[in-house]
Amino acid sequence: MISLNINGEAVSVDAPEGATLLSVLTNQLNLNGQKYGCGKSQCGACMVLIDGNPAVSCTTPATSASGRSVTTLEGLRENGGPSPLQQAFIDEQAAQCGYCLSGVIISAQALLDNNPNPTESDIRLALNGNLCRCGSHNRIIRAVLRAAKEA
Repeated sequence: MISLNINGEAVSVDAPEGATLLSVLTNQLNLNGQKYGCGKSQCGACMVLIDGNPAVSCTTPATSASGRSVTTLEGLRENGGPSPLQQAFIDEQAAQCGYCLSGVIISAQALLDNNPNPTESDIRLALNGNLCRCGSHNRIIRAVLRAAKEA
């Protein structure tokens, strides 16, 4: 049995030995914001926040998150609606296929939590670990700048 703090709620799960955080979140807790991409910690589609820091969940053992705060895309919601960052992505139409988007938003949230006034270079550096194949890069940058400005 693993005790986790997911999106501010204490939960206990009976995870198989060696289970990844991604598999526990999606298969046992029905949280589907993070996506399985490469399975090798290289694409960022599975990104979550662990104690406020972006972390790939596809290779993170679920047991390593025990006693730590894990935030998924669903945990960013505010008052039942999108967070300011999520709303900025909507307003800027910063998604095409959307597969990478949850990881991008998680990484951007970590950046904004640590640097509320990032430059475009700061944003590009923070999102370096998130692969996006559909070409939404400029809209993504605009969305993060917009969220910072409107905060």
